[in-house]
Amino acid sequence: MTHVDIKNVRGEVVGSLDLDERVFGIEPNRAVLHQAVVAQLANARKGTHATKTRGEVAGGTHKMWRQKGTGRARQGDRRAPHWAGGGIAFGPRPRSYQQSMPKRMRRLAMRSALSARVAEQALVVIDELSVESPKTREMASVVRALGVDAGALIVVTERDDQVRRSSANLENIRTVTPGGLNLLDVLNYRHVVLTRSSAETITQMALADVRPGRDRGSRVESEHAEPATSETAAATTPAPTRQASRARVARVPHLAPTGSTSSPSEGSGTGVVPFSDTPPVSSGSDVNVRDDVPAAEEASGDIDQLMDDAALESSVPNDVALAEAAEQVAVPDDAEPDVTRPSTGGGV
Repeated sequence: MTHVDIKNVRGEVVGSLDLDERVFGIEPNRAVLHQAVVAQLANARKGTHATKTRGEVAGGTHKMWRQKGTGRARQGDRRAPHWAGGGIAFGPRPRSYQQSMPKRMRRLAMRSALSARVAEQALVVIDELSVESPKTREMASVVRALGVDAGALIVVTERDDQVRRSSANLENIRTVTPGGLNLLDVLNYRHVVLTRSSAETITQMALADVRPGRDRGSRVESEHAEPATSETAAATTPAPTRQASRARVARVPHLAPTGSTSSPSEGSGTGVVPFSDTPPVSSGSDVNVRDDVPAAEEASGDIDQLMDDAALESSVPNDVALAEAAEQVAVPDDAEPDVTRPSTGGGV
């Protein structure tokens, strides 16, 4: 917070006030400030200047003399631009100099100007401004007591005719309300005088579009955020899906057998990882097997047939049926599964 002293109309310090740093304590943005000043000066132009062309001035349209034979330069009519009283070439025409700026940029420029005034110690806060009668002498004494007689912009909360009339004849003194506060006045006048209530109103108006963590004076530090625990991370991590498993197999095609949609595993003996949800066994050639089902290249066709028959005749779950069907096939003890070479059978 930015601390400033609160004075009364006699110039005595009666307290202190904490001003919001997002309005009165930021680093002035010179680029936005310059753009806002140029836009305000351009918008103040009426753009009604105009000149007459050769088609608008008074005069005849006849040719001054014939084209050849006179020894003079060839001429047209008297309304040409090089004749006295003729038209103006490329003169100014009525136009609009309007420049638009986003509302957030305009408010940032105002906050930059107010922060610059606070940094220069040119901002004065008073508790209340009132005069007994609309006399210039009373307002002049208040200005001298506050030490802002070199020039000041006085911002009051509500329109007060007595204060306005008292300061109307004072040189370099202007009285406005928060709604009439503009950037050029803040920059042109040497001091800015705010009442306590007008300072609060200006703060609310200037922070209408400021979101926490977006502007320089209101950044939220990252350490205040609660760190994510391992349990929370595990709860929010989605389970692997069938498409993710197929994508892993597609990236390493030589590790998966032909016709199988499972992905390889480093810990399993056969190099085949089952899906989380085992699909039902079909009568076709694409059959999913589990880790505990041995694979034999020599008897791949018999295994397919036995597993299909067992799955159709038995009412037990598919995994048990596949395991029972695989046990009926004699597999040599020294036979090792070959998962790197595609088989010619039904996809085991």
